[in-house]
Amino acid sequence: MSWFSQRAKWISPTKLRELGILGMNSRNIDYIGRNNDRSRYPLVDNKLKTKQVAEQHGMSVPKLFGVVSIQREVQDLERILEGIDKFVIKPAQGSGGKGILVITERRGDEFIKSTGAVLDYRDIKRHASNILSGLYSLGGRPDVAMIEDMIDFDQMLINYSHEGVPDIRVIVYQGFPVMAMMRCSTHASDGKANLHQGAVGVGIDIVNGRSLYAVQNNIKVDRHPDTGCRFDELALPYWDQVLKLSSGCYEMTGLGYFGADIVLDKNKGPVVLELNARPGLAIQIANQTGLAKRLQKIDEQPSNELSVEQRVSFAQQMFG
Repeated sequence: MSWFSQRAKWISPTKLRELGILGMNSRNIDYIGRNNDRSRYPLVDNKLKTKQVAEQHGMSVPKLFGVVSIQREVQDLERILEGIDKFVIKPAQGSGGKGILVITERRGDEFIKSTGAVLDYRDIKRHASNILSGLYSLGGRPDVAMIEDMIDFDQMLINYSHEGVPDIRVIVYQGFPVMAMMRCSTHASDGKANLHQGAVGVGIDIVNGRSLYAVQNNIKVDRHPDTGCRFDELALPYWDQVLKLSSGCYEMTGLGYFGADIVLDKNKGPVVLELNARPGLAIQIANQTGLAKRLQKIDEQPSNELSVEQRVSFAQQMFG
């Protein structure tokens, strides 16, 4: 277990506050509750709506091949997927990486998952049907299945993820990027960039996009468990673009506190994958520092209107 997570487990609430650790109650009441108008939640809770509004704001997002909205449309999957070798099927209202099916290769009517498992059309249709029934959605509500282009992630990151696409989570408060980490999929996480399923969280320096620490299951690690690649050599490309894209989602959503999930496509550069109005707190362990003091510094600033570039510059000066 890392020093930070070990200390956080055993020390008093008063000491946690002194270290600037943001807890669940404070996150929910002081930041999410006070800064996120519930009328804006559908823009981020529904990935299809997020994609549509992001496109309206000129932001780069993965290409949408099609949407399956009702059960009888499941049979349209053969038409939608005709000639497509790589794709992702996901629930529009899913959470925690649940229900995301990644197909990295196709051999006729056989579909190969990122893990190497082989599926056929019957499996694909069953998965889409399960999505529609609400199996993976928040609260079990009926959902729609999105079929998207698979991210062809930057080859510089190929050794930092296994059987999946690494993504970058940026916590944005009042439009300022305050903390970031890269989530690296592993065999244990089934190719998903989800820390609770066994992905590695790598804290990222806001100033330059370089790695700070890496943790898996709250335990500090030096190398990727599957590829053996050292995390201390990680330096993310397009870093200023990543921060500007994340910061720009503030105007797009009207939310004061959220997490922006960005992926690096080798052709498009930074791409908005999804947004989260209730981002988790494990990013503090990956960075070995607390969120609370950074959020307080933003609150102390004058409420002057700043551009995206000015907000990113301020964050890099304050949190480096």
